[in-house]
Amino acid sequence: MPGPSGRTGPPAARFDLPEPDFLSRPYWDAAAQGRLLVRRCGSCHRAHHYPREFCPYCWSEDVSWETASGRATLYTWSVVHRNDLPPFGERTPYVAAVVDLAEGPRMMTEIVEGTGAEGDAPLRAGMELEAAFRDGVPVFRPYRPA
Repeated sequence: MPGPSGRTGPPAARFDLPEPDFLSRPYWDAAAQGRLLVRRCGSCHRAHHYPREFCPYCWSEDVSWETASGRATLYTWSVVHRNDLPPFGERTPYVAAVVDLAEGPRMMTEIVEGTGAEGDAPLRAGMELEAAFRDGVPVFRPYRPA
């Protein structure tokens, strides 16, 4: 029997939701609570992202979770006008970006709000950002001082 979209069969797969594993589950659980985590090495003291069982700088396995400040600067971005994977097609255009977290690591993300639409300040490299969360996934928006 056809569903609401007129299609038959199972619902379309979602490509925007994480599939947590043993190592990444704490990251996604914290994100669902509105907290951004990074891993920090106990040997060289550098933070890294994406979650790994070892430090990508010195290869130490002495790594632990740390709550990040949620602050970042915009490194680069691209406005995506077409994406055929559900549900991204419904979100176009959107801004895919790479940000430098205040703790040091670089992270791929999406910029929401303040994306250069009418009335918004245009995006620029180096602009200050803050973490926001959509459906338990970290995204970033222009920083708004309190």
